[in-house]
Amino acid sequence: MNIHPTAVVHPKAELAEDVVVGPFCVVGEHVKIGRGTRLMSHVCVEGWTEIGERCELYPFASIGGPPQHLQYKGEPTRVVIGNDNILREYVTVNRATAQGGGLTSIGHHNFLMAYVHVAHDCHLGNHLILANAASLAGHITIGDHAIIGGLSGIHQYVRIGAYAMVGGCSALGQDLPPFMRAAGGYRARMYGINYIGLKRHAFSSERIATLKRAYDLLFRTGHRMAEAIKLAREQFKDSKDVMEVVAFMEGTKRGICRSVDVEHEHEDE
Repeated sequence: MNIHPTAVVHPKAELAEDVVVGPFCVVGEHVKIGRGTRLMSHVCVEGWTEIGERCELYPFASIGGPPQHLQYKGEPTRVVIGNDNILREYVTVNRATAQGGGLTSIGHHNFLMAYVHVAHDCHLGNHLILANAASLAGHITIGDHAIIGGLSGIHQYVRIGAYAMVGGCSALGQDLPPFMRAAGGYRARMYGINYIGLKRHAFSSERIATLKRAYDLLFRTGHRMAEAIKLAREQFKDSKDVMEVVAFMEGTKRGICRSVDVEHEHEDE
């Protein structure tokens, strides 16, 4: 274990043998850190926090602090962060509330750029990119391989599906289904499927074409959501991707991000 002499590490904290704790870091009593993880300098990890293996935490990151929630009364709620994550300068990840389930979680292989904020009771998947100053309110869920643009704000309780993309400087107030992309200032709108992102993840032309047809049916035909979902289940029952979108829509509580009525989804082809 490599702990800089200026760092403050509670004797009850559980650190793997090869953890590196840089200058002026603070590690609290209930913290657990896995092997190969590095705290560069001035990093604060507190509360009931677990950080996995081979993570990198850059200067002034603050992990496991109390939630910014008026009903929090000091309960031993948790933050759990998986393996191979990069948390850049000034990233904040707050522990959960008792009312919200008691857990804030981040999966594996995620890249959180400088000034990203992850609030209480959020659940982030794997292989995510959150660009500079993206801010997540409480109780947000993000699926695998999603991208959140810089300076964007996500409303509490919003869900973002796998392989979705939120453009920079966007304010997302409703759920964004898997494979879709949204952008916009005051309230983001959906602009078709995340075409470039899907190609980068080696989606076949056939899968992408099917998702495009399903998008048109679900969001651009003028059907009410229940009717569009019924039609999609009938017409695309053999597409696992479309069924994932449909299941996501059926689980919405805040409603689905509205689609713009223009052909922007074809601009990237």
